[in-house]
Amino acid sequence: MFKKVFPLSAILSLRFLGLFLVLPVISIYALELEGATPLLIGIVVGGYALTQAVFQVPFGAMSDKIGRKPTLLVGLLIFLVGSLMCAYSTDIYMLMIGRFLQGAGAIGSVITAMISDLVSEEIRGKAMAIMGASIALSFALAMGLGPVLGAKYGVEFLFILTAIFAVLAMILLFTKVPTPPKIKHTYHATAKTSDILRDPNLLNMIIINAMQKGLMTIAFVLIPIILTSDAFSWQKADLYMAYLPAMLFGLAAMGPAAIFGEKHNKPKEIFLLSIVLFIASFLIMGLTTSSLLFVVGVILFFIAFNMMEPLVQSMITKFAKVHQKGAAIGISNSVAYFATFIGGTSAGLLLGMSDRETIGISVAAVAGVWLLWTLKLQNPTKYSHLYLPQDTVNINKLQNMENAHIAEWYINDTEKLVIVKYASLAIQKDDLIAQISK
Repeated sequence: MFKKVFPLSAILSLRFLGLFLVLPVISIYALELEGATPLLIGIVVGGYALTQAVFQVPFGAMSDKIGRKPTLLVGLLIFLVGSLMCAYSTDIYMLMIGRFLQGAGAIGSVITAMISDLVSEEIRGKAMAIMGASIALSFALAMGLGPVLGAKYGVEFLFILTAIFAVLAMILLFTKVPTPPKIKHTYHATAKTSDILRDPNLLNMIIINAMQKGLMTIAFVLIPIILTSDAFSWQKADLYMAYLPAMLFGLAAMGPAAIFGEKHNKPKEIFLLSIVLFIASFLIMGLTTSSLLFVVGVILFFIAFNMMEPLVQSMITKFAKVHQKGAAIGISNSVAYFATFIGGTSAGLLLGMSDRETIGISVAAVAGVWLLWTLKLQNPTKYSHLYLPQDTVNINKLQNMENAHIAEWYINDTEKLVIVKYASLAIQKDDLIAQISK
């Protein structure tokens, strides 16, 4: 599993590392560009997410049709061009366009769908945890290096590094990433957005994903500006002292949260705890006058974010049927990135018209509504899987059972296997095999 997942995780991590390097400092550096206003700064911070929102669904659907690898290449090339434009920006508007282009290379849903193609559902949680851990490591590196490198060499240097990371990701794509098996599903209709949104489990996960990402952008607009303002008077090069411990604590919390959520099938409990921590973090950051307590608020924020991250993607792939995975992940990420853009833009607006205390209380109140919504979330039904040689299965019998105890089934054309996802509490494995065998 590791050999299949690691190259894809590395590609996604390189992309995120480039994006994350600038997040801790971009809002305060953008203040120095010609034409900068609080609103435009918020758009720059979250601008990449707007085009991510627009292109997630097309990229996910395109990957289902033409293949994952060609789609990944297109996305990485667009990301490369956007990074170079950001590096050579001379005003706030050129930087904004570059950020939009960075987001247009929307490959996150494609990589998640590709991982779900390459590994079985039983170990998909571990695969998503590996991917989440690699992203968290990118966060940790970025939080430590971004403020220091930005202060010494300028934000332009960070964007050049991002372009280099894009090139490295393309090299990995064609040298280390395995070709996924050819999957032939049995459904007569293609995946429909309406079907995905009508599924209450998928809809709940889409909302959770969106809220998590929206709060992230709000935090990255506010934290550096507040810490370097008159309230605390930190220097730009000192920002790592808040971000680095926060990411280390967040990374430490990710493993236990993933194990409890996946192994013990308790993702709802993890989500609720994370939301409570989000509420506490924004209240602390909004109300405290102590630098130490403000950093505690930042730490609580990153713990909450990292506890959620691997579970969100894993739950979406569990709830979606095999022919929906690319589209479902694409829709979820599209909504999440749109929320990311709204979060950054809203934070910029609030900075221009309100004080820190009001912002913290307002964000915490929105998170409180989110907490109440999440109370109705249900933990997923546990399923088991059969992997049977294709020539031993009576397809007609299998089709007749699909709506009984079988959630879905599909054919791995490459390995000549029939994969059956069934409710193990409702039917025994041996009984099921007997009923669908030739």
